[in-house]
Amino acid sequence: MLPQERTARQRIMELLTDTPRTTEQLARMLGLPARQVEEHLVHVVKTVARDRSRRFRRDPSVCLECGFMFRDRTRLTRPSRCPHCRREGISSPRYYIATEGSTHNDSDKPRRKEAEKGSS
Repeated sequence: MLPQERTARQRIMELLTDTPRTTEQLARMLGLPARQVEEHLVHVVKTVARDRSRRFRRDPSVCLECGFMFRDRTRLTRPSRCPHCRREGISSPRYYIATEGSTHNDSDKPRRKEAEKGSS
């Protein structure tokens, strides 16, 4: 009897363990549509929540124009528009699964814009 292949959700969990990735990156790596990966992520969050040794983390989306950070957003999809400047240039959120002893703490640190726009 051949060993069973891993499910898409199991592969997503493996790819996200201690390595932040966007939905688009996961979709390319798994050969799945991004929307399907987003649907799987909802279930991955529930699975990880049952395991006390792991935590699902999200680095929030950021408006590329004004720097607004979508910290309070609960949806796993990328926002379509910034509520402050109404622009559509939004970075994709990155997800990862932190394990006990993990050294990845970027989600606790606020991101800073590389260059201030309009400062001359």
